[in-house]
Amino acid sequence: MPKSEPHPHLDARARWALAAVATGAFCVQLDSFALNLALPVVRDALHGSATATPWVVSGYLLAAGSLMPVAGRLGDLYGRRRMLTAGLALFGVTAVLCALAPSLPLLVTARVLQGAGGALIMPAGLALLTHACPPGRGRRAMGRALGLAGLATVCGPFLGGVLARSVSWRAVFWLTVPLALAAALCARRAAESRDPEAGQSLDGVGAIAATGVVACLARWLEHAADWGWAVGAALIGALFVRAERRSSAPLVDLALFRNRPYVALTVAGAVANSATVALLYVVPWTLQRAEGWSVLEAGVVFVAPAGALAVGGPLAGRVRPGAAVPVMALCLASGAVALAATTRGTGTLALLTAATAAAAALGVAGGLALTGTQAVVRRERAGEASGVTKAVMTATAGVGLALTDAGADGGAGPSLVLPAAVCLATAAALVVARVLRLRLVRGLVPVVGRVLGLGRALVLGRVLGLGRALISVRSLVSVRAPVCVRALRLVRVLLPVGRRADRRRMDRCGVDRCGVDRCGVDRRGAGQRQADRRRSAQCRSAQCRSARCRTDRCE
Repeated sequence: MPKSEPHPHLDARARWALAAVATGAFCVQLDSFALNLALPVVRDALHGSATATPWVVSGYLLAAGSLMPVAGRLGDLYGRRRMLTAGLALFGVTAVLCALAPSLPLLVTARVLQGAGGALIMPAGLALLTHACPPGRGRRAMGRALGLAGLATVCGPFLGGVLARSVSWRAVFWLTVPLALAAALCARRAAESRDPEAGQSLDGVGAIAATGVVACLARWLEHAADWGWAVGAALIGALFVRAERRSSAPLVDLALFRNRPYVALTVAGAVANSATVALLYVVPWTLQRAEGWSVLEAGVVFVAPAGALAVGGPLAGRVRPGAAVPVMALCLASGAVALAATTRGTGTLALLTAATAAAAALGVAGGLALTGTQAVVRRERAGEASGVTKAVMTATAGVGLALTDAGADGGAGPSLVLPAAVCLATAAALVVARVLRLRLVRGLVPVVGRVLGLGRALVLGRVLGLGRALISVRSLVSVRAPVCVRALRLVRVLLPVGRRADRRRMDRCGVDRCGVDRCGVDRRGAGQRQADRRRSAQCRSAQCRSARCRTDRCE
């Protein structure tokens, strides 16, 4: 857990980094959803087929999601500011190509390249912001950037639809060109950072395998009936694991997946992101089809949920790393209730109220998935961690749309019942996992020890004449202590001869158990005093100054 600094204020370089990341994230999210409602206009203008037109959106999202693990590691290796600047430049150039595309195949190609630029922007930018800000302010700054990205997520479809019908669908891309240029200029003024322990070479096999896994997984989640993509993801995933184990400089450290808070926040963030996509699809559809509102009216009314989703990012930045998982569970449970109320609500006011509550809860959950994971990993590999998290969240975004269609009742339209159920089940899983960890590790171990007669070694010590061995089972068989430490503790309890010899030696030298002679002069060395101070900090009694006193009087 990062330590707070005395003056955690943002300096000029950190503010430039915040401006670059916030603007870049806004561009990425805006172009992710701006063409959703404008696809029919694009198809008519470019005379494309009904099967190829959705690739204008799918190709962008697939490229962005599958390349994010590689992009995050590239930032750790070659510099996060450099990769962020390169991603913004690629994003701006490809936006111009999209605006000038004369045919649908060229537009799809340019969109795939634009997704590659977006893949560089997000993980490299988040890692750059993590290192540019003091530990006490990094999460809040990241929350502000994610709040602006959340605003683009909600306003993207409405803005794209209005521009496509009133001006041109090409205006959506022209809008992002000056924003990407401004973000690149801001990024050049930020401080550079990279992983000092990383080598200078990229794990090529791991990069190809990681890209293939995410791509196959995303395609399978969009078309769940096609199990070929699932088999491909499993086979390439096995190749990826094997390559990472053998590599001296792996693309993704597999120890990252043994970090329980990181895994929990990433999975829960993917669920929250899927539910958010479902909410953004169902509520406008309901307003336009069921209530009979126009696109402009639905967009204006949807301002309240949009604002609530945008506020979720800054609120997530204020959550302590230790409380990230419980708050995530609370947000998912609240979001599930609000999603269910959105489905059950009657009337426009009830629908918008429930949608605003759901957007607020899911916005905090989505922000926690990024701010929380950055706080529980090493800062040196922040790009790698953010790349994996963003890749998982992007690849699973389409699950929300599949659940809305699966939960529809007899063709009555999309429903939020199944997304709500998935959010509630994930929240319950987080709570159960935390309770089991706290109760089984900290509560059941002493109980089992007492059942076996090992809860306290006082009775055994008196029977065997081993003295006062008041060492609890928790200190003897603590799961957090290494095996060698547990063995030494057990030897200390069962063989107190060494402790008695120490007492006799100290009595002969005129030194008491705490290392101070009878005249009040401390005869210990500087190293011994420092070690005793660290050990005595864990002691409950103010009279103790060393581990010898703790074993006799503090337990």
